Amino acid sequence: MIVSHKRDVKGVKIESPEVKDALMKVLISPKEGWKGYAMRVLELGEGGYTPKHTHPWPHINYIISGKGVLHLDGENHEIEAGSFAYVPSGKLHQFSNKGKEKFEFICIVPEEGHK
Repeated sequence: MIVSHKRDVKGVKIESPEVKDALMKVLISPKEGWKGYAMRVLELGEGGYTPKHTHPWPHINYIISGKGVLHLDGENHEIEAGSFAYVPSGKLHQFSNKGKEKFEFICIVPEEGHK
């Protein structure tokens, strides 16, 4: 069991040439007792982005703050606080911050997708 706040979770900077100004906070995972899944918060700074990539698992996303674009399967979708998306397995996708403020979103993945 866990009850906490995202401000109390240490973020890990994502280091990759395909990523810009991205931080990940793991809120709940098998370590906290949620077997099979992980819920993370990703934070993208101004102009930041995740890699454009595919993988064999789906994920669910909910936008907490900011404005951005979700590139999904060849289409760009403008998203903002309150937006949500289901990204099916095997689909090319990327999140990018298109605003001046921090772009934050929840990403829930199966355990195999959390590294």
